[in-house]
Amino acid sequence: MNHVMKWYKDVLGRQTVDALVKHNVSAYYCPDRKEAIRLIIMQLIPDSATIGVSGSRTVMELGLVELLKKCRHEIFNCNPEGLILEAKSKEWSRQLTCDIFLTGANAITLTGEIVNRDAFGRRIVAMMFGPKKVIVVAGIDKVVRDVDAAKGQEASAPCAEPGECVDCSTLRQSGNITSMLHRYPPLTDIHVVIVGECLSLSNH
Repeated sequence: MNHVMKWYKDVLGRQTVDALVKHNVSAYYCPDRKEAIRLIIMQLIPDSATIGVSGSRTVMELGLVELLKKCRHEIFNCNPEGLILEAKSKEWSRQLTCDIFLTGANAITLTGEIVNRDAFGRRIVAMMFGPKKVIVVAGIDKVVRDVDAAKGQEASAPCAEPGECVDCSTLRQSGNITSMLHRYPPLTDIHVVIVGECLSLSNH
């Protein structure tokens, strides 16, 4: 990686973390995916936890589900191919009362807001209330200047185009619900991990 680009990503990541911390959100910057995986697996997730996994491509790209299974955690995952809606709904319900909810974000602003767009709202609901701890993972490409830029990022997301939603595997036109987290919800322990890599395959 070009040294100037790495320096820029590091500055961007740390600035975003500082803004999140000022909003009472626990936040961490990891220069690369290996450090991010180590932080999540070794420090943020306790032993024998029940873990809900959203339809985040960022989480999938990092291979976190497979690693967590090896650690013998109980995983509530709605993402396996071929899972019917009834089975998905059961996993979604379990995610609302799990120990850890692991998800991505559509955008995180340099001013400390976390922006998400969802079809059914189950990912947004689980982030706000229910699980004992929420871990949000985002590549540096999800960091945007402000809320207006975050809205522009939503409009260009793959799930905003007609066709199959990458989040819920249900045909729809666009996300039905948009949320913007400004501050730490009092009853939810939220941790944000910013990864200093462009996880370009990820929508959220």
